[in-house]
Amino acid sequence: MRIRDAATSDYERIAELLDQLGYPDTQVFLQSKIERLLTHPDEFLVVAEDQDAIVGMMSVHLIPQLALQGDFARISYFSVDEKHRCRGIGKRLEEYCIEIAKSRNCNRIEVHCHTRREQAHRFYYRQGYSESPKYLIKMMNQ
Repeated sequence: MRIRDAATSDYERIAELLDQLGYPDTQVFLQSKIERLLTHPDEFLVVAEDQDAIVGMMSVHLIPQLALQGDFARISYFSVDEKHRCRGIGKRLEEYCIEIAKSRNCNRIEVHCHTRREQAHRFYYRQGYSESPKYLIKMMNQ
């Protein structure tokens, strides 16, 4: 298995992985989103390949902190194909995120994971994550 930077041409497979996370119908806009991510210096979109097939993906955003010395990395989307789970692919992707974070002076990684994703919570706890008290969002009508 290898981890590489995603390419715009990976959009169909990434859309399938997002669908497994509960985000259907992303193919309509995904190519342009990937293009934006790939050109931003604080964004990382990587895929995990096994025998030239994409089996996982992770999107990481680096966020400067005004009031804290270190910055932080945020995992925004992280999916391993359901047919390839429990093979260490997620662990390898998360380790890659740690490398990125350390190289960019981050002192923590955060991830928001919906309460319905109990298997994902178990994965994150095994990797040393702890729960943070509150996360609030405001939906903006577009």
